[in-house]
Amino acid sequence: MASASRSLRLAGRFTAVPRPFALRTATASVSQRAAFTVSARRFKLGVVRETEVPVTVYNPDSKGAPGSSPEHFTISAQPSRPVEPVVEEVEEVQPLSDEVYAQMPRTLQKMSVKGKVIIITGGARGLGNNMARACAEAGAKAIAIFDANQELGDESAAELHQKSGLPVSFFKVDVRDGSAINAAVQNVVDLYGAPDVLVNSAGIADSNIKAENYDHQMFRRLIDINLTGSFLMSQSVGRAMMAAGKPGSIILVASMSGSIVNYPQEQSCYNASKAGVIQFGKSLAAEWAKHGIRVNCISPGYMDTALNRVPALDAQKKIWTERTPQDRLGAVDDLNGLCVFLASDASGYMTGSNVIIDGGYTLY
Repeated sequence: MASASRSLRLAGRFTAVPRPFALRTATASVSQRAAFTVSARRFKLGVVRETEVPVTVYNPDSKGAPGSSPEHFTISAQPSRPVEPVVEEVEEVQPLSDEVYAQMPRTLQKMSVKGKVIIITGGARGLGNNMARACAEAGAKAIAIFDANQELGDESAAELHQKSGLPVSFFKVDVRDGSAINAAVQNVVDLYGAPDVLVNSAGIADSNIKAENYDHQMFRRLIDINLTGSFLMSQSVGRAMMAAGKPGSIILVASMSGSIVNYPQEQSCYNASKAGVIQFGKSLAAEWAKHGIRVNCISPGYMDTALNRVPALDAQKKIWTERTPQDRLGAVDDLNGLCVFLASDASGYMTGSNVIIDGGYTLY
């Protein structure tokens, strides 16, 4: 997503706060202690590394209704040996029922994600959260939200569960933390089975900063979240798919900024990070095709997210809109249909693609 705000969407914003959780009583082994520590630094450069990953699981009750008591526990994320918040009004989410699915034509059945386990990073708010809702409506079996924001992630998972009745889990994970990612993905496998789909929506945007003034530590952080995070998430989920011997779909959210240079703001570093995501996605698609794993990129144009709704951007937003043939910014749900399509079996012969969805901005 192209953005002119210095939006730091993903990094943890917590100071050291010990926090107890109820212990899980079923499957997967978990630690008896629950605490996490985060160092607050300038530019929030440090990876939010978790030795224990807090998890919240929302499951329907025995009658299929949304449960009232979420399950809290932690999972170990010990390093493996070498090898602000804005909550938008949410409408009711109506999941695809078995009865309706059975009556759908074959083509529409293939365009659903019926029975699929889906992991969505950056799913606590914004575009990622909207794609999570769309997957719930399109028949997902279960949804796991990965995000570094504990409070917002728990709130979003609870809300999606209550409005859809589906099993929804939240994992407090920084996409730069490989050990936490591996532990969380394994727990998804333990809870629901191997994931069928990864939607990697986690990312940050730094712009309106001249290249000659851009702090080198900020650049490393940007690359770590946008590009390294895409690699670590894809690697972990890909391994789980391969271990289960099942095909899957990996969807990387890149940006039109990975293919063009934005105007009028200066954001060379952000553009470079998203160009890397696109090339990584293409390369991974070629490498993992033999495993039945498809990899595609979604490249949004200028989106009307909460992070862009600030007076300081009004002048630039006017320019963006004027240069977009559809004469508007993208709505927060404009990626939903494409996300579901790429996650579904209807796109089974599609891999290595970078789909730009920008209202025509890149036509000029």
